[in-house]
Amino acid sequence: MIPKIILGQGGTRGLIRYLFGKGQANEHVDPHLVASWNDFAPDPGRSPHRDPKAVEKQLAAQLDQPVRMLGNRAPQTTFWHCPVRAAPEDPILTDAQWADIARRIVAAAGIASDGDEKACRWVAVRHADDHIHIAATLVRQDGRRPQRNHDKRAVQKEARQIEIEHGLRQLKAGDGTAAKHPTSKEHFKAKRLGQDTTAREVLRTRVRRAVAAADSETEFFSLLEATGVTVRLKCGPSGDALGCNFALPGNTNENGDPVWFAGSTLSPDLSLPKIRERLATSVPEPVTARPSNPWHEATAATERIPHHLSAADDPAAQGQLVALGATLDLLPITAPAAARAELQQAAIVFERATRSRITADLDSTCVLRRSVQAIWRDRPQDKDGAGFAMLLDAAFTAVAFAAHWHRTRQNAQQEEAAGRALLHLRAAYGQVAEPVLAGLARRAPAQQTKRRLAHHIQQAVPEYAERILNGPAWDALATVLAEAEAAGHNAAIILSQALGQRTLEDAHNPARALTWRIRRLSQRHAPGPRAQAARAPSTTQRTGVPAHSTTAAPPPQRSSARRR
Repeated sequence: MIPKIILGQGGTRGLIRYLFGKGQANEHVDPHLVASWNDFAPDPGRSPHRDPKAVEKQLAAQLDQPVRMLGNRAPQTTFWHCPVRAAPEDPILTDAQWADIARRIVAAAGIASDGDEKACRWVAVRHADDHIHIAATLVRQDGRRPQRNHDKRAVQKEARQIEIEHGLRQLKAGDGTAAKHPTSKEHFKAKRLGQDTTAREVLRTRVRRAVAAADSETEFFSLLEATGVTVRLKCGPSGDALGCNFALPGNTNENGDPVWFAGSTLSPDLSLPKIRERLATSVPEPVTARPSNPWHEATAATERIPHHLSAADDPAAQGQLVALGATLDLLPITAPAAARAELQQAAIVFERATRSRITADLDSTCVLRRSVQAIWRDRPQDKDGAGFAMLLDAAFTAVAFAAHWHRTRQNAQQEEAAGRALLHLRAAYGQVAEPVLAGLARRAPAQQTKRRLAHHIQQAVPEYAERILNGPAWDALATVLAEAEAAGHNAAIILSQALGQRTLEDAHNPARALTWRIRRLSQRHAPGPRAQAARAPSTTQRTGVPAHSTTAAPPPQRSSARRR
């Protein structure tokens, strides 16, 4: 249940006219009162023998009477408007139930406590199955002002209790860092224009993508222009830009002027100062220092996110969530067509999980941001799609850790957002990874080689060996292990290295997780025989098998490495 408080000036006549009218898209059905301050206020929707407009005028006059009595001493803000909306899947409530909800909301807000005969005047209007509108004036009948300190927080708390008692969908408590939802007016406008999403939502996505992709403020504005976003800068007396507004071409008001959205109204982290903070971490590296394979670099940086989220440094962890959100913002652009829709939804949903009350430290996010920007900008070679699949696998695990991180800090909305993003990422992962794994499986080595490689698995990870060897991804894992040996790597050692990167406890599919790690490790320069021998004791320590035993790569493979 979502209550939204809106304050207004002047009389309530215009608000009452709207509440009892047909709505902007004829969406108001049977508008009528379900409750009022005295339980017998005039009801324009239930007065069949009177002119509805006259009853509307009478109702507004009665509501506004305490305000008018104060004359020049009346407050500047004169009325309080609170739509209260149930979720689409909630049961349809009766008028009596909505009346009870309205009384609890005005009491929680300090508008009209139960039994207070001198409280503010208010009415609750229902014109649809799923919501009501509460309209109240902000002068009590004794001429005093209502005590409504922190009314937004109090109303939200009461709504959570109402959800429990009425068996409604239970929303998560917020921390004040959520982006503003589109208004009903924006939704109706989008529907009227045949659009699936509102202008606010389209702008939020485009601006976030531009921030994620840009290296500088100049590039940020250029990217916005390229995507059809109009920008209007707000400059101070010195001429320096202090803020910016965004608009979409064709999204105009009744006068034909563009409808502008300030960055901070799109999202708390999209004000110009916040955007500049993000861009300050995007200074390009020298060309000589650029990673040779951005897919591997981005994957390795994403795999480090769970470590940051498990550490005690909350500002650094919050910074990693910001960088992870930017990664998800850009992934749909470079994704295979089949996975774009799911990845787009994952990015939109995870946006809520990128903000909390903790100030982000972005210093440790430069590598991830640069590598993902390089993928977006340069489109590096990814012949069989393994690069994208590896990065998506790492992102999936990072988002799972993000959900846990928010859970431990009681960030309920962010935890739910990360959980919903996981569902979309899982669907996208299946669309991206399955063709790649199938291609690897078709190159599986001979049975004799697979038996030897299976022995490595049994020695290295006995607790997961049965799942790996009997799972559908075993052939793909055997292929990358065999190809790693052919490139001069020791299978036991490279398997140990893969396990050392991260345990398999958090892996949804251990065989697939190992496949991507070994694929990435094997494409690095293969160590020589002496280097492999030096690393062998660490393998012995992990597996309990001597380096000279049958778990090491066979002599022909080692001689092949020497020939290289």
